[in-house]
Amino acid sequence: TAAKSMTATAYTTGYGGVGTRTASGTTVHVGTVAVDRKVIPLGTRLYIVTNDGFVYGLSVAEDTGVRGSKVDLYFDTYEECINFGRRGCTVYILA
Repeated sequence: TAAKSMTATAYTTGYGGVGTRTASGTTVHVGTVAVDRKVIPLGTRLYIVTNDGFVYGLSVAEDTGVRGSKVDLYFDTYEECINFGRRGCTVYILA
């Protein structure tokens, strides 16, 4: 299992032009992660834990829209996104 140190941010539908469809054609849901496909290929299974102990858990790289070593984690509400903010995290690549 490869592990990458990355920065995690949060997103939800209805803000910043985000719709309900991902770049992969799936519907966004908790467990959907936006990645830079040069860093993590779409379809990659991930397990994400922030450096302060928040476990986002099992997820799939299904969306794009970030650049470099960042992941954007989908949450159901805007409030959850604001509470999450920006955090350092470890992204485990499950292949």
